[in-house]
Amino acid sequence: MNTMSLTTLERGKTIIDAAALEAFSAQLRGTVLSEGDAAYDEARTVWNATVDRRPGLIVCCVGASDVISAVNFARENRLLVSVRGGGHNIAGSAVCDGGLVIDLSLMKSVRVDVAARRAWVGPGATLADVDKETQAFGLVVPTGINSTTGISGLTLGGGFGWITRKFGLTIDNLASADVVTADGKLLRASQTENPDLFWALRGGGGNFGVVTAFEFQLHELGPQVLAGLVVHPFADAKKVLQEYRKALETAPDELTCWVVMRQAPPLPFLPAEWHGKEVLVLAMCYCGDIDAGEKATHKLRAIGTPIADVVGPSPFTGWQQAFDPLLAPGARNYWKSHDFTEFSEEAAAVVTGAIAKLPGPECEIFVGHVGGAAGRVKADATAFPQRSSHFVMNVHARWREPAMDKACTDWARAIYEAAKPYAAGTVYVNFMPEDEVDRVEAAYGGNHRRLLEIKQRYDPLNLFRMNQNLRPKENLRAA
Repeated sequence: MNTMSLTTLERGKTIIDAAALEAFSAQLRGTVLSEGDAAYDEARTVWNATVDRRPGLIVCCVGASDVISAVNFARENRLLVSVRGGGHNIAGSAVCDGGLVIDLSLMKSVRVDVAARRAWVGPGATLADVDKETQAFGLVVPTGINSTTGISGLTLGGGFGWITRKFGLTIDNLASADVVTADGKLLRASQTENPDLFWALRGGGGNFGVVTAFEFQLHELGPQVLAGLVVHPFADAKKVLQEYRKALETAPDELTCWVVMRQAPPLPFLPAEWHGKEVLVLAMCYCGDIDAGEKATHKLRAIGTPIADVVGPSPFTGWQQAFDPLLAPGARNYWKSHDFTEFSEEAAAVVTGAIAKLPGPECEIFVGHVGGAAGRVKADATAFPQRSSHFVMNVHARWREPAMDKACTDWARAIYEAAKPYAAGTVYVNFMPEDEVDRVEAAYGGNHRRLLEIKQRYDPLNLFRMNQNLRPKENLRAA
């Protein structure tokens, strides 16, 4: 390796000589990439194509010892450092310009203990990796809705999806984690070991260290669930949403139904004349007995006169991947999000009005239905505080050409501002784009002060700052 100039924590530059780089590389089981290496461009590419950063070094870790070496090297040289799991985060915080990336994507192991109903998962695993192994035994951990998402970022931010109402958030099913902290120590975090760190990891994002293994509690489910889509003409949106809200008032925990509003993609079950036209979709999943699911989904499926109803028995792993084609890597993306305690008539009017102004065919708004088991956890039981929010709105601007950047981001921001008066004030950290640093305190609400104190204890240097960052010293002084 040649001498390198790398970006520091202060965004300056430091020179690392060739001998130091060679010594560092020699400590690793994995490899170190830099610009010019064949695998460099692939390793720096993330899901959101608006993110185009060029790290100085990418450390491709294959075990906890590599992570420890990388953290120590970054700290000792005061290097700007980011951590990459699945690279799916909207803010693109998995990569940094000029600094060091700790790449965990090769650490993809998933081991299931059927008798104990536990899974041990590597930090580079995707949701598809986890589902593949757990569903082989009729078991599941609640995660998100896009199978290419990485388990690490999803879990550390909270994690919710189709079965959250029944089994809780992903963090509610986290039994322990192995964590490399900023001082290079490998700690186990659980209810009995380093419980303050365990509390912070469950929703506090990547602020406290690099998780090298997750232990999850598993639940019986599958292999089939009742799931699918009911597609309505957008002209009926107001009436459909009114009936949707009523139907959910008596929905059991096993039933989850999300609303998606967008132009209809060319799905094979939709008549060709609807392709490209605005539609409202009720996407639902019942995680229980199929016959009971037919009864539980009746009110939702009886709403209005849909264009198509393709709800039926489906392999759970297939349903988990149903939205993957619409969320594939390579597009430019920008999100704005609100939590709602109720999806009021006024909030619905804002959302439906915005669909008439879609800036592109891939832009959409979804409203996620949560609550249930996740809502029965105390707000201060984990770092994730928004337990009273029963709906999550995500304005998903998605496009291909840089020339559309302003139109798409302006559209998302306008909806966010218009919906703000009806929102809870909190936000899901995994849905926060890079420019929302001012929302971090609101995201954590009453848990923010405790998170700052734990951050100060475990990462006073703020080595782990490429995230929705909790800046320890200045924030504690101001608090």
